Formats: sequence, C-alpha cells, structure tokens
Amino acid sequence: IPFFTQGSHQACCSVKELEVFNRAHEIKVDPDKPLEGVRLAALQAKKTLLVPTPRLRTGLFNRIVPPPGATKEILRICATSQGIKEYSVPVGLDGKAQVDLVVVGSVAVSEKGWRIGKGEGYADMEYAMMVSMGAVQEDTPVITIVHDCQVVDIAEELLDDHDLTVDYILTPTRTIKTNCKRPKPQGILWHKASYLCSHYEMLEKIPILKSLRSREKQTGKDVTLQDEHSDLANANTPAALNEKAMAENTRPQAATGSAQLGQRYVESDFSSPQLEESGMITTVYVGNIPPSVRVSELKCALREFHATPLRLNWQGAQNRAFLGYKDKSAAESAVSSLKGLSLGGSVLRVELAKNQRHKGQVEINSQK
Repeated sequence: IPFFTQGSHQACCSVKELEVFNRAHEIKVDPDKPLEGVRLAALQAKKTLLVPTPRLRTGLFNRIVPPPGATKEILRICATSQGIKEYSVPVGLDGKAQVDLVVVGSVAVSEKGWRIGKGEGYADMEYAMMVSMGAVQEDTPVITIVHDCQVVDIAEELLDDHDLTVDYILTPTRTIKTNCKRPKPQGILWHKASYLCSHYEMLEKIPILKSLRSREKQTGKDVTLQDEHSDLANANTPAALNEKAMAENTRPQAATGSAQLGQRYVESDFSSPQLEESGMITTVYVGNIPPSVRVSELKCALREFHATPLRLNWQGAQNRAFLGYKDKSAAESAVSSLKGLSLGGSVLRVELAKNQRHKGQVEINSQK
C-alpha cells in the first residue's frame, strides 16, 4: 500500500470531520503505514482500536490497549507497527467484536467506491470473516485513505463478488462520499476460487479461518471448497487426481518443511506411474529463489499461474527447484506462464533444464 508523506497527515486528520467516525465506538484499521494517523485519531478519541494480525496467521484482530495515563507520545507509538506489537492483545472468534467503522488501505480506488488492493486479498478476507462472525453489519461504513493520484477510473469487470468496496475516500484535498451501490461481501464464499492461493494451503496458513469454517459447518452451512468441488466433478480425470494429490501432499510436508527449511525433498504427484518409468517427463529449472522463500509459496504461484507440475524437486539450500511435466509442450507452456515471476523480491530464472530426466531421474547438477 503506497505511503505518501506529503498530505498524508491532512488526509488522516480529515477522518475526524466525518460523522461515521465520531459516532463509532469500535474501529478496525488496517496496519498499513498510510493509515497510522487514523489509528492515532481513534486512540486519541478513546475509541476501541482493532488492527488485523499480519496475514491473519495468529488470529483475526489485535486490540490496541494503551497503558493507563498514556502520554501523547505513547499514543503515537501505539499507532505504529511497533505499538501494535507492544501494546495489543489478541481478539479471537469469541471476542464479541462489534465494529462500527472499517478503514482499509488501497493501491487504487474509484469515485464509485471500487477498490484495488495489493492483490493478496487479505482486506477482502478480513471483511468477509467479520461478516461471518457477526462483527460488522450490512450498513457498516468502509473508509479508505489515499493520495489524490490514487483515485482513478476502475473497470467494473475487474471486480468479483468477494471484493470489498468503500463508502468514503479521504485524500489530502478531498472527502469523497461514493454512494456505492455494489453489495459488499456477505461472508466467506467457500465455493468460489480462492482469494489467497489454493483453499487447502489457505486453511493451513490461516488457522482462524479453519476454525471459522468448522464453526459454519456445524451450523449446516455449505463450506465445500472450490478445490473440493473440482475434485468431485472431475474425480476420474488425471488433472483432478494430480491437483488433489498435490494438495494432500502439502499437508504432511508442511509439518517438516519449516524444520527442514533449505533441505532437499521431492514431492511426487504422478497420475500414472508409467509416466515416470517411461522417461516422458520434461523438467523445468527454477533458479534464483531467495533463501526466505518457502516451497509453499512456490507451489502457490504454480497453481495461480496454472503451471502445476507432476513432480516438484525442491532444493532450497541451492536456491533452486526442478519441476517435472508430462511432455515438452506442457513444460514450455509452464516456462511461458512463469516468465518474469517474482518471489521474495527476486525475479526467478525459469527455463527448460539443460539435461533432461531419463527414466525418472533428474540431473540436479546440470544447471547453475
């Protein structure tokens, strides 16, 4: 989310002029740097301030609790990322949160209230989870704060049902009431394509989401994942068996992946053992993988770009991986799809391996 120094303070301060801010008791504000002034305004007005936990990995919210008699300087610290770490307590699904106002960061927004975020979907997911747990209502207002240059025309066809819209846009020079008519997310759309990689991986990354899904399942709600719909509909196709096997293999590997980070291991997801034995596999080399990147992030990207391999040979310590595809055509298509892919701040090197596997073997020293 872009941070702009010139005008950021004015844009944040203008939130205090909004009636929806003044009458709110409990406010959820994203942890983005451009929203720091709004978090400070909420604390100064003695409102309950909720901030999402980073990537939802340890829960949904943290409630910022300044120490008794906090000075103005301490409140400023509480509004920063440091303060979120030092002066907060977690709020779980049973925290009985009742959010009166939601403030989100944006990369771009239109005067109609259509919003584009970083593309990872966390703001959309957070709002959907708040709906599902009863923390927001249909009329709970949503505000975003941006620079004037971030207010642009956005084509409606870019939006999906899970995308969050905004009711107010605050810039250094304007306060825009969007009067947006597009409905906001009505909860988590379990059956739709995932906002955050594959649903299987998403549930492993976000434990609170798994808990919420279990809770909704107990109430009788259909919580079938899009991945599961595909498996059921195409249960006898090699592609579906492939994808299901890869998702299932992710879970046991995840338990050892962090303990063995950087070590070599291989995941096999062949729909037909004869493929490996026949030597038909074509290998793609992926290099320049940063040490901080985990195998789960690569797998997520492969699914997103429709380049899921039959076999993944991860060699994190050597900053590389080898992907096995059923034939040269599939491998070349994967190389084309993954061209320019960036993970961990580095553009990956993706190309056909110089020495191809023969009868299921990969020549791992063939590419530097």
